Amino acid sequence: MGNPRKPDPIGRAAHVAARIGAVRRRTVELAAPLTAEDAMVQSMPDASPAKWHLGHTTWFFETFVLARAERDFRAFHPRYGYLFNSYYEAAGPRQPRPSRGLLSRPPLEEVLRYRAEVDARLAAAFGAGLAPDLVDVAELGAAHEEQHQELLLTDVKHAFASSPLRPAYGPLPPAPARPAPALAFVPREGGVVEIGASGPGFAFDNERPRHRTWLEPHALASRPATCGEWLAFMADGGYRRAELWLAEGWDAVRANGWEAPLYWERDGAGWAVYTLGGMRAVADAEPVQHVSFHEADAFARWAGARLPTEPEWEVAAAAAGAGEGHFADAGRLQPDAAPARPGLVQLAGDVWEWTRSAYGPYPGFRPLSGALGEYNGKFMVSQLVLRGGSCLTPAGHVRPSYRNFFPPGARWQSSGVRLARDA
Repeated sequence: MGNPRKPDPIGRAAHVAARIGAVRRRTVELAAPLTAEDAMVQSMPDASPAKWHLGHTTWFFETFVLARAERDFRAFHPRYGYLFNSYYEAAGPRQPRPSRGLLSRPPLEEVLRYRAEVDARLAAAFGAGLAPDLVDVAELGAAHEEQHQELLLTDVKHAFASSPLRPAYGPLPPAPARPAPALAFVPREGGVVEIGASGPGFAFDNERPRHRTWLEPHALASRPATCGEWLAFMADGGYRRAELWLAEGWDAVRANGWEAPLYWERDGAGWAVYTLGGMRAVADAEPVQHVSFHEADAFARWAGARLPTEPEWEVAAAAAGAGEGHFADAGRLQPDAAPARPGLVQLAGDVWEWTRSAYGPYPGFRPLSGALGEYNGKFMVSQLVLRGGSCLTPAGHVRPSYRNFFPPGARWQSSGVRLARDA
């Protein structure tokens, strides 16, 4: 949602309705391999049970679309607003986030019935002619649900990795069939550039407005850092050398006992990693993932480099195009080795790439009105920006201007590293 659109009550509304239908079906497909017991597990306060994701994304459409579109609106259940609200203060009180795993009721089948009823009512609302401003909100709801599709997978991965049985969500992803190409640094010019979303297409409010900024000449790594390169960092004492770390990062290393990326485990003389298909050996050619900003920053310093800024990243991604990255739709649910070709590769997909940029408002930023204004703006503090999408992101969800954000210590997302250097 952003720039005003020209009226197109039939064509655009039909497109959004079809998109919502596809997204909603895909979420149920992603949850299908889970048992009812799996779907209510919350393995840490930052994660949510799969059942909650199924309910919350439904509550979003019920609350922000149907409640305004239906003349005789009636909530599916009077307490679901409390159970499935996430952080919208204007929408009322809610179940505390760390306690979402206590929701043994409603049972999974009831949540799926909730989804089915809201889907039918959404289709009827579109069929009756949804107001253009509600079409905008519904389109936001589709993008919001795609974000929760990725969160569902990352949260299931954390829950399954926390189980002594190390259960598999899907097939074991094979190790890459090709080695990673040699790392090169691609020079980039400086000057005045424009970043941010433009035009009438969908974008989140935090991607707007498009604006000018200045870049110094720099260079970006041709591909993300690999597990093999990370093993070299570890072998050189990367997790034991305080001089490589920011103070907060070094405190995190000592407090949490970090010695490798999340989901890596010692396996004899080597390392194994938990994937959504179970345990297997760490593959040198894969982009490293599940590292925090602190780890990414320390690795960059060890490599004689730094992390890119988000303007550097966005301008390069806009010029390079989509590239050859892998998204969730590819079925691997694990990064693959970069292709061997000149220039910048894997800027989209495989792993989210940490930037050194703090998550803040663009010049002239204005949040959406009402409760939806809480979607992004109120989180613009104490977070770092990531770019590009991952192997768990739905295809077509991200774009060069897309801004993801997490606290610097977060590791359970598929976050990796692309290096940069000053000219």
